[in-house]
Amino acid sequence: MQRIEKIIEQIGPLDKEAMKQARERQDFLTKPKGSLGVLEDVSIRVAGITGSPMPEIVDKVIVTMAGDHGTAKRGVSAFPQEVTAQMVYNFIRGGAGINVLARHAGARVVVVDMGVAADLEPGPALVNKKVNHGTKDMTEGPAMTREEAVRSITAGIEVVEEEMEKGADIIGTGDMGIGNTTPSSAITAVFTGRDVRAVTGRGTGVDDAALENKIAVIEESLKVNRPERSDPIDVLAKVGGFEIGGLAGVILAGAKNRVPVVIDGFISGAAALIATGLAPQSKDYLIAAHRSVESGHTIMLEHIGLTPLMDLNMRLGEGTGAALGISITEAAVKILREMATFADAGVSESE
Repeated sequence: MQRIEKIIEQIGPLDKEAMKQARERQDFLTKPKGSLGVLEDVSIRVAGITGSPMPEIVDKVIVTMAGDHGTAKRGVSAFPQEVTAQMVYNFIRGGAGINVLARHAGARVVVVDMGVAADLEPGPALVNKKVNHGTKDMTEGPAMTREEAVRSITAGIEVVEEEMEKGADIIGTGDMGIGNTTPSSAITAVFTGRDVRAVTGRGTGVDDAALENKIAVIEESLKVNRPERSDPIDVLAKVGGFEIGGLAGVILAGAKNRVPVVIDGFISGAAALIATGLAPQSKDYLIAAHRSVESGHTIMLEHIGLTPLMDLNMRLGEGTGAALGISITEAAVKILREMATFADAGVSESE
């Protein structure tokens, strides 16, 4: 826990002077003021995050973390648990949706085993941070021990620090884990105080009966465990997942290292609830890529205070939305860096 606390202590405020200079430059680019809308806002935010009024994005990384969940046996997903391991191998081979969109965005995909319920074949394309072989069934007690929750967050911090040494200057978050919308809904219910039904969606596309079962599973988990909202580690340990904890660590380390963290959908949002619960200042370093179809996603984004860049009716996860969000963020930064000012272009300004 000391390492996590040290990281949190090192998360500083956005650089207001860099943001001021970036805003002034935006106002003198060859366009009407504010005409590029959110792109202008994003570029100014990235200036504040990086401390540079002319930020540049070169090394793009998407961290996709995988973990299994004990509640998967409760019929909360349309897919069997073994799909988690199978999809990890698909990521490694480059055949998944995240691989396609990461290639499109020019980003590397870092695949991390946080807690898959199988022993995966080791190799250079897989980062092994396995905390355990999946979480426990949270309807019967805590999903993990407090020590495992701390280890999962610490593992996420370690992954980012390793990528920073390679030159990463923007990080996207992604996930894989059959059944992981269930703990994400539970986490959302705890932090937002909203009714379980309001924050629980269909995940992989379950039917009405399975959705009712999923809601009942979450309600039972909260009743059994009584997670304490004021203690994010307790929430993670009782109703979370190893990949969710890992992504929370990614967010904290990204904020500490002053790099933008583009979060994906519902699972990444649950990680953001944990991270911002531990370090409220980390919210300033987050860019929400999109609004997921999952019903609780809008609620969690509003609770954190984030406005998504896109709404494309997506709910795949893996980091697919983050890949597109990184592409938009890079475009915003390029506008700030590469677009000519009125003086540069010899164009008359507005009267």
